[in-house]
Amino acid sequence: MRKPRLFTLLATSLAAFALSTGAMAKDSFNICWTIYAGWMPWEYGATQGIVDKWAKKYGIDIQVTQLNDYVESINQYTAGGFDGCTMTNMDALTIPAAGGVDSTALIVGDFSNGNDGLVLKGEGKALSDLKGMPINLVELSVSHYLLARALERADLSEKDVQVVNTSDADIAAAFDTAEVQAVTTWNPMLADIKGKPGTSLVFDSSKIPGEIMDMLVVNTGTLNANPALGKALTGAWFEIVALMNTGDAQSQAALEHMAKASGTDLAGYQAQLAATKLFYTPADALAFVTSPKLPATMDKVASFSFSHGLLGEGAKDANAVGMSFAKGVVTGDKGNVKLRFDPTYTQMAAEGKL
Repeated sequence: MRKPRLFTLLATSLAAFALSTGAMAKDSFNICWTIYAGWMPWEYGATQGIVDKWAKKYGIDIQVTQLNDYVESINQYTAGGFDGCTMTNMDALTIPAAGGVDSTALIVGDFSNGNDGLVLKGEGKALSDLKGMPINLVELSVSHYLLARALERADLSEKDVQVVNTSDADIAAAFDTAEVQAVTTWNPMLADIKGKPGTSLVFDSSKIPGEIMDMLVVNTGTLNANPALGKALTGAWFEIVALMNTGDAQSQAALEHMAKASGTDLAGYQAQLAATKLFYTPADALAFVTSPKLPATMDKVASFSFSHGLLGEGAKDANAVGMSFAKGVVTGDKGNVKLRFDPTYTQMAAEGKL
């Protein structure tokens, strides 16, 4: 998850085609997801029949498809190949929304609360030690965003450091070499790196709570034409995460299932969940998505995205892509709203109306 994105010309062309065809009522949908702690509930819900149960309740069919490449999954969604896809808030803004595809954050499932971090070699290190240092990370990912926020805390900027693009698959091994002195990454790589002797975790996502979100994003036109899709997906999601939180034998079995499906054991998966602020109830999710802090958070993300050229060649400033929120709040270009944080279906869940 959370790799850099290069929105392909093919995907751009297909997105333009998808936009031109318009959305229509239908009864069959396909949602894609990739492996990450906060998205494993979708795998469980699909294989254990929970998604299917909710789909049948509303007379529709929902396929839940796992893809191996995170960025490719978003590109395929943006190109119209899927009706919805799991992605972070920053990627939702910089790929589909910036690509012209009107998208809705149907479910904000969690935010990173320590799952992403910045580690330096040496004990007792601080953020001020970053000055002049090369830092290995997945460029243009949320790791890059985390670094930028960390540098702000130290009254530094990216001009004061050297960003070294390193794939997530290579970053743990790179840290073991003499050349690499600092990395920014996410779990499970982060857990491995910060657990090595003689290291200092100088910043993590718990210092910027709510800024790195993990969401299920759906095509706005498709959702508006097919509200049954929103109801079924939201109902299924909150049934699954409620089960995860009961603490009984069934909950334990569900967590063990998710751990195995994600390639770790129960202890490993629970460690990742401990660094994830998962919203186990609709009320908690609703409070987050309707908070006045959310628009301000997304403005920070938009500013970072614009400064790194992620809002498209035609973007003149960080307001190029409009975003809408609860209570009629809109930021950015009101004539170009392409990312919507719509609490409608989460509120239905909170009120027991699904």
